[in-house]
Amino acid sequence: MAINAAEEETIEELKKWWGENGKQLVLVAIIAFAAYTSWLLWQNSSNASIEAASDLYEEILTLAVPAPGESVSEEEGARVLEISEQLRGEYSDSTYAAYGSLFSAQQSVRNGNMEGAEFALQWILDNQQGGMFSDVDEGLILTTNLRLGRVILARGDAERALALINNIDPKSFEAGFAELRGDIYLSMGREVDARDAYIAAREAGSNSDALRMKLDDLPAES
Repeated sequence: MAINAAEEETIEELKKWWGENGKQLVLVAIIAFAAYTSWLLWQNSSNASIEAASDLYEEILTLAVPAPGESVSEEEGARVLEISEQLRGEYSDSTYAAYGSLFSAQQSVRNGNMEGAEFALQWILDNQQGGMFSDVDEGLILTTNLRLGRVILARGDAERALALINNIDPKSFEAGFAELRGDIYLSMGREVDARDAYIAAREAGSNSDALRMKLDDLPAES
């Protein structure tokens, strides 16, 4: 499907945003990996299925988190997608599958495959897991919704992106959701609403250069 210039620009901005926010993804994933692995080993150290899922996810971390100054190669990215698909297919009830799908979405964005990114993120939301790590799961779900909203916007469906985030309590992610809401309003030509949303993001604690540039680029208030 052909995309127009505005959508192409949004996709490029999404790639840059995801790259700049990659550290948050890695931190959440590693913390969840360590906590979940410790609990599983304590609960049932002989569970071969969980150990296999753990090994696959650890491979994703190795591939998707390159050393400083290095980047993920095309072959490594393809392997991330392959492992994530395997986790979803064979270990769909594990937290490893959910976090693997988050990395899969990241790789799809890098490849410019917004449809694949949306599928991976939506899969997480459709397969939410409860349990003793509910706080980690909440962070994962909020992260997933935030990234899904950006992907949907990049696909040119601002109305659907707005509907998604308007039905979410952002909690500690308020700044990110407010900024995304501003991006959505801006894409719809609603500059006044975009300004209000960007200001809300700033008041919620965001002081990024990108946010300041967005506010500066808006027409002066009349």
